[in-house]
Amino acid sequence: MENHLKKMPSPLLSLVPILVLVALLFVTIRTFGSDALSGGSQVVLLTTTAVASLLAMIFCKVKWRDIEEAICKNILGVATAIIILLLIGALSGSWMISGIVPTLIYYGMQIIHPSFFLASCCVICAVVSVMTGSSWTTIATIGIALMGIGEAQGFATGWVAGAIISGAYFGDKISPLSDTTVLASSVTHTPLFSHIRYMMLTTIPSMVITLIIFTIAGFTHTSNASGQIAEFAASLNESFNISLWLLIVPVVTGILIAKKVPSLITLFISTAMAGVFAIFFQPHLLQEVAGASVADASSLFKGLFMTFYGSTQIDTGNEALNSLVATRGMAGMMNTIWLIICAMCFGGSMTASGMLESLTSVFLRFMKRRVGMVASTVCSGLFLNIVTADQYISIILTGNMFKDIYKKKGYESRLLSRTTEDSVTVTSVLVPWNTCGMTQATILGVATLTYLPYCFFNLISPLMSITMAAIGFKIKQHHEEDQSIIVN
Repeated sequence: MENHLKKMPSPLLSLVPILVLVALLFVTIRTFGSDALSGGSQVVLLTTTAVASLLAMIFCKVKWRDIEEAICKNILGVATAIIILLLIGALSGSWMISGIVPTLIYYGMQIIHPSFFLASCCVICAVVSVMTGSSWTTIATIGIALMGIGEAQGFATGWVAGAIISGAYFGDKISPLSDTTVLASSVTHTPLFSHIRYMMLTTIPSMVITLIIFTIAGFTHTSNASGQIAEFAASLNESFNISLWLLIVPVVTGILIAKKVPSLITLFISTAMAGVFAIFFQPHLLQEVAGASVADASSLFKGLFMTFYGSTQIDTGNEALNSLVATRGMAGMMNTIWLIICAMCFGGSMTASGMLESLTSVFLRFMKRRVGMVASTVCSGLFLNIVTADQYISIILTGNMFKDIYKKKGYESRLLSRTTEDSVTVTSVLVPWNTCGMTQATILGVATLTYLPYCFFNLISPLMSITMAAIGFKIKQHHEEDQSIIVN
């Protein structure tokens, strides 16, 4: 009964909150620098939420109750992701103090040759992400270890993070265990494995180009870090009890993921196992974390719990290594969680007001031909990643917005599902205030804008999607009455 009172905002009015967001973020980042994520960016998002809500109530006759419901729905939608973030914080702390990550770094520095490190890093993360179906889990586990190896070999953090993220999102994109892959196929009503097979046509070429770039970069890497590697290895060996037995934890974690055990359960079990191994292999470190003079049951308990939830700093005798093995636990994820909640507030206000729908309708004007249709979908997906700050919302909105249009024009649903993944899943990590961008920057300790230029797979994938549309390779068009013959 109340919908007839609501006015659809014009694209110009809908653009106002976006301009305010961009302007305030620019000033905030210039003012606070890397500390902008400690509160400044969150205040910006809440401010733009207020602007969008005010415009909606004044010009669009939207009731505050509707805006509030949309915000609550958005926050509820990322509740699981927030819990996963907390567990990842606990996991990263326990995997470090237990010696799992130091063991991976210790052996990895001796196995992976610097010339092939970036390409190897990308491939390793791709394989792990395909098996796990999660870029977040891959980056939070093996990604942290590879960051340590890369720094020890003298690579810039942006290059290493770019290789890790490129590989992790390759696997996240094509793994049948990935929630984004399942979501994109289900929203567009495309059979899962048909969706995955069709994505290979853009994903494989993008990955090949990415590996070529990383291989060339590896061979042109002139830093002689052999002395630093030896120093790191010696310091790790002195500070931690390095043992192959510690690798049982990542192996068990991989098995749990392969068995499709839910992420929350897998992360909890992996964290708990790492805690047990820390007690047996690194009691001296738990004592140091607890600040106790004696390694008794009380100090071990205190040190273990502090590893899960708080910051830890181990003195290895090597200043560079000290920062590498430092952890922040669950508490280190709070700024990210705070930002995610604020981003969901902004996305909710934009959705409830109709401003999001108004802005995305602009892209529909460029859909007269196949290339324009795919390019509009790519631009819309990227735009939604920026505006809603969440890849799941962006996938749902992109799929629902273009589904009927693709069908009416006689294109297979798998073209839409592929384009959605090419534009949303891989670019979410490139947006500083997006949940993915914030999470990976927090986990790796590298600012989003620092690693962005080196995430070649993520940058190439949307362009590859448009290129394939221009070529027309494996893109079939049918009349609407012939939809039954479309091959999935």
